[in-house]
Amino acid sequence: MDQDGGKRNCCSCLLSFIFTAGLTSLFLWLSLRPNKPKCTIEQFYVPALNKTLNSRTNTTLNFMVRLVNPNRDQGIYYDDVHVSLSSANSSVANYTVPSFYQGHKKKAKKWGQALPFNNQTVLRAVLPNGSAVFRVDLKTQVRFKIICWKTKRYGIEVGADVEVNGDGVKAKKKGIKMKKSDSSTRLRSYFPICVLMNLLVFFAIR
Repeated sequence: MDQDGGKRNCCSCLLSFIFTAGLTSLFLWLSLRPNKPKCTIEQFYVPALNKTLNSRTNTTLNFMVRLVNPNRDQGIYYDDVHVSLSSANSSVANYTVPSFYQGHKKKAKKWGQALPFNNQTVLRAVLPNGSAVFRVDLKTQVRFKIICWKTKRYGIEVGADVEVNGDGVKAKKKGIKMKKSDSSTRLRSYFPICVLMNLLVFFAIR
């Protein structure tokens, strides 16, 4: 009898440990699950398209991209951020923002000044109404810092169209949200298998 009672107590302790470990894993997964950064285009200026300057020689593309880390507890390590600018399916210019680290709940403003591959690609972007539309695509890879370890790299690919008015600046005053492309790597959000198995074992044996 004593042996049977000891075995039952041992099994109860083991099941309690499994159940507690499962709930703890679930809590940690829910609280530490990272979200990808949010990207917007805040500034965009092309001097050559500014009618008041009456000069088309300065065809540089000046822009500012804002990156927001929405995570409360996770920092983000960015690899080099590659910015591609195009118009009417023609590549206009490229720019690279050097790699950097962003703390949790922090915002980063990254300015860039890109020289076009061909000045005429910028000038040809002007529509009959005097405005122009440029495509801005951003591509990078990020790692999340969770407590004292880093996750694997996740791909980020987002982009947006920017309309430029007759003053050579972004027509919309508010920031333009850059939306993710289909090739952007999704963060896994599945229910941890180990947690599910622990809970199933616990309720099956009860």
